[in-house]
Amino acid sequence: MRTDLGWRLDPAVTFLNHGSYGACPEPVLAVQRDLREQLEAEPVRFLTGELPARLDAARDAVARFLCAEPDGLAFVPNATTAINTVVQSLRFEPGDELLTDDHEYNATINALRAVADRDGARLVVARIPFPIERPEEAFAAVLGAVTDRTRLAMVSHVTSTTALVLPIAEIVAELDRRGIDTLVDGAHAPGMVPVDVEGLGAAYWTGNGHKWLCGPKGTGMLWVRADRRDRIHPLVVSHGANADLDGRTRFRHEFDWVGTADPTGYLALPAAIDWMRDHAVPDGGGWPAVMAANHALAIDGRDRIAGALGIEPPAPDAMLGSMATLFLDGVSDEAAARTLNETLERGDRIQVPVGPWPARAAREDDRPTRGTLRISAQRYNEPEDFERLAEALARRLGDQRAAMR
Repeated sequence: MRTDLGWRLDPAVTFLNHGSYGACPEPVLAVQRDLREQLEAEPVRFLTGELPARLDAARDAVARFLCAEPDGLAFVPNATTAINTVVQSLRFEPGDELLTDDHEYNATINALRAVADRDGARLVVARIPFPIERPEEAFAAVLGAVTDRTRLAMVSHVTSTTALVLPIAEIVAELDRRGIDTLVDGAHAPGMVPVDVEGLGAAYWTGNGHKWLCGPKGTGMLWVRADRRDRIHPLVVSHGANADLDGRTRFRHEFDWVGTADPTGYLALPAAIDWMRDHAVPDGGGWPAVMAANHALAIDGRDRIAGALGIEPPAPDAMLGSMATLFLDGVSDEAAARTLNETLERGDRIQVPVGPWPARAAREDDRPTRGTLRISAQRYNEPEDFERLAEALARRLGDQRAAMR
């Protein structure tokens, strides 16, 4: 791994798991530390007097990056919180259907299921093919599960478990044409693929700042379309519920203050966006160059591992961003996946997620279908990192097969 770009990752560990919690460069952490020093020097002035204007400035910068209207953007700790915020704010009728798919994140499916159970609605899980050859297959799978009872669809822009970039614009447009609101889980999208929230036009959109934007941990965003903002309220009811508006919207008041917390991560997000744009690719090119370089490295890494194991990639290059998932034989249950994960981490000093697919919440009978390995490529990674993983996997899986004979 490269150690000259500003990240504080342990150089003794081959870190191929940026997709889980991201990694924040030291210059961005320095900005956050300075903000914390200011907060602690004068807490009342910072939180009561200065915070609204500071949040406005940070929100404007993040909204510009996302091509989103700032007034519809709220800071939240993470995308899971944002999804819970939306679905807990909505009410459904018995027999209504809430649609998602089997490539979604376990926690967010749980959130959707909890609301369906609360209201007597039904959770419908579309089955997207995997392996997959074309985006049209994902589109057909999601839309094929729509009925006249479908009231809300939750679909990822980039899936967490399988790393697929779904045809989200086409899915949202068709669902909207049928009168169905979409909640877009864009947890992995900002910084990995171009994002145009306004152009997408979904009723609800969420993303994370701590993943591919490389912002501090606990920085997420929720955007709500103007005609849906009066329906959505934070999970915590606080002063904003009855505050004088003073030229600000109720949505803004409610989300900007949900109680005492450390807001410095949100305030440092513009610094993360600027630092990645200006420094992550030494030769320049800004965010398009960052995304292109990470994509190319993810494909190269996937191909190295697939070649070492003699397997075929389950998705085309065009459906991937900065991550890639491969099937692994012999690790199709939680225990086997956990064993391989621990072996790679402790024995080879490689951090990479191994797990069964689909996620538990998406399974039909609580049994996974296949074992998977997901790699991530960020600017601190090099081809040699993936070569190390390929060699370790070939050795470890070979040992496993030999032991089973």
